Amino acid sequence: VYDKIVKPREPITDFRTHITGLTREIISRHGHSFKLIQKEVSDLLKDRIVIGHDVKHDFNVLGFSHPRFLIRDTAKYKPFRELAKGNTPSLKKLCLEILKTDIQQGEHNSIEDARSALLLYRKHRAAWERSLKKKKKKVPTATLR
Repeated sequence: VYDKIVKPREPITDFRTHITGLTREIISRHGHSFKLIQKEVSDLLKDRIVIGHDVKHDFNVLGFSHPRFLIRDTAKYKPFRELAKGNTPSLKKLCLEILKTDIQQGEHNSIEDARSALLLYRKHRAAWERSLKKKKKKVPTATLR
């Protein structure tokens, strides 16, 4: 689990402290530059499987992409989406229904979210990986002329 505070590149008018737990003082004291975080995350994820919830937003903010075959996103996994009638399920809903745990009470806790996504993946890892192998077999191979 990678968990660091990033100094904003633009002025912040509302830190949403009641949700984030962050204040201007915390960020200025403990925050790291965006470029440093971007490099560390990029280096850390290179050629690795990423497990998380709705990670496209994280990648967009960081300004890079990651190979789809190396992403295990609990917001995109079809059996989890079926619990939300085909929509994107919230991590909170998935944890309540699958893990029988209640997360995200009060301030946001990124470590709790990361651990929860990892627990969801681990609980369904065998079926998830089988489904990826089936998808891979369905992809037509290119023919040479």
